[in-house]
Amino acid sequence: MMRAWFLPLLFTGCGSLVAAVRAVDGAVGTAVAVWLVFALLAVAHSPLVFPRPVGAVEARELGAVDGRPIVYWRAGCKYCLRLRFRLGRDAHRLHWVDIWRDPAGAAAVRAVNGGDETVPTVVVAGKPYVNPDPRWVRDRL
Repeated sequence: MMRAWFLPLLFTGCGSLVAAVRAVDGAVGTAVAVWLVFALLAVAHSPLVFPRPVGAVEARELGAVDGRPIVYWRAGCKYCLRLRFRLGRDAHRLHWVDIWRDPAGAAAVRAVNGGDETVPTVVVAGKPYVNPDPRWVRDRL
């Protein structure tokens, strides 16, 4: 769980440090701007921008019932962020499994990626696709 928040906390800490140095130098406006940029980076790399994650077992059960794809992801992954942002409002139509929160999800990803935790891994109709193009995923919805 803490691993998912490491990068956002690092962005927040570094941004605060740089902003404090700028504020001490008298550039308060620059300090605020720098801190806001780092805060936005922290939010973008946090689990907050993704729909509520479900467990791998629950996602497989729900996917079997409703036919929606399953996305295995982790916080801080730039390819996961790209997929999430490019899907826009359609992101809620998928089942999202955070592999850092769910050991079964991590095991499922390792099983289809030769032991690697390569994300995003999207499972459509039982077939896994590693880092697919967001337009392709949207077409499968």
